[in-house]
Amino acid sequence: MQRLVERHVPAVTGLLTVVSLALVFAAALRVVPAGALPRAPEAVLSAVPHVNAVISVVAFGVVGASWRAIRRGEVERHRKGMLAGVVLFAAFLVLYLYRVALLGPTHFDGPAVVEQFVYYPILGIHILLAVVCIPLLYYVLLLALTRPVSELSATNHPRVGRVAASLWLTSFALGVVVYLLLYLF
Repeated sequence: MQRLVERHVPAVTGLLTVVSLALVFAAALRVVPAGALPRAPEAVLSAVPHVNAVISVVAFGVVGASWRAIRRGEVERHRKGMLAGVVLFAAFLVLYLYRVALLGPTHFDGPAVVEQFVYYPILGIHILLAVVCIPLLYYVLLLALTRPVSELSATNHPRVGRVAASLWLTSFALGVVVYLLLYLF
């Protein structure tokens, strides 16, 4: 299986991206009836945004530290950190999509002018970057998992990884800003 993936990283990236985005949009558009999902207690559903904000802050720190580690030549620390970042991102996404599938998106209760000129532009950029990151993350992750470390520098992993990490960090940061706008301001 690893050899198959290694030979077809772009195709596997495309397949995983399509499946992932289908799941994301199915949850966001509430294609799955809420009654088809087990319902967590209200306290758990209410805690999800706060837990996800913490996950985002931790993921931002982990990805940033991992990026710094590879710049210092600390390959194993980079690898572990980026895998941790992917796990944190997956946890965030599962929690977020579960809550959205059950309750729908959270409404902005602030002033209309802030909603129109601050909240929606930040939310839009955050969502766009998150969607763009998905194939980039799959691509660099598949390259890293299917090749020896000694060969990675000869692939697109370093170049695409820099772009993916930059966009990923920006998306995490904007996600925290969206959280602050929704729940604290």
